[in-house]
Amino acid sequence: MTLITLAGKCGLLAGIANDQSIAYGCATAFRALGADLAVTYLNEKAEPHVRPLAERLGADLILPCDVRRDGDLERVFAAIRDRWGRLDFLLHSIAFAPKEDLHGRFVDCSREGFQMAMDVSCHSFIRMAKLAEPLMTNGGCLLTVSFYGAEQVVEHYNMMGPVKAALESAVRYLAAELGARKIRVNTLSPGALATRAASGIDRFDELLERAAARAPTHQLVTVDEIGPTAAFLASDAARQITGQVVYIDGGYHVID
Repeated sequence: MTLITLAGKCGLLAGIANDQSIAYGCATAFRALGADLAVTYLNEKAEPHVRPLAERLGADLILPCDVRRDGDLERVFAAIRDRWGRLDFLLHSIAFAPKEDLHGRFVDCSREGFQMAMDVSCHSFIRMAKLAEPLMTNGGCLLTVSFYGAEQVVEHYNMMGPVKAALESAVRYLAAELGARKIRVNTLSPGALATRAASGIDRFDELLERAAARAPTHQLVTVDEIGPTAAFLASDAARQITGQVVYIDGGYHVID
């Protein structure tokens, strides 16, 4: 029997904004199971909010990373190589769309806004996978975060639906390409929850109310409930799970 542990494993966390972030809930679970962590923050404005959390986690590395800025991702992975010489897992919990495009009709979204949303929310994960591959010499796990709006129309989710659908498809293709190197690639798909990123969605309170009403559990998921699932997927106990969308939504996705 394989026990669930991350002792001796090194992981990268991208996307912590505050203690209500999905990434922070996952980081807490990773650390509780013994993982060593590297944590990124977006910029100088975000650093005072993220650094204390990373220090609380005992992170070995705390690094700036704006995926839109040339060289930032490469510097993060170079620092990981210098510190650990390898990487065992990573969590990509990054998404962005310009407010004017996100709040408008999908058919009206701008080319520039759509390209930015795809670059930050989807292509950055592909870039991270490319940089992680040579460091995952003993295999590894790549995780990203999606939402049910990737496969069904969710009112007011708008442009992020197609963007997240592209991300989920990218996960499947990466899983197929990297599987021979024992690198697993999966998507976490939590139900609606109140994070700073999600608050940018128009009329988000209504979405939360509908989610709680429709889910079989009649409860909203919390970041503390998402973390253990991510930790399991990063562990050797999940070594045969790849290319999957793993729902953590109280069963919301099964209701028509």
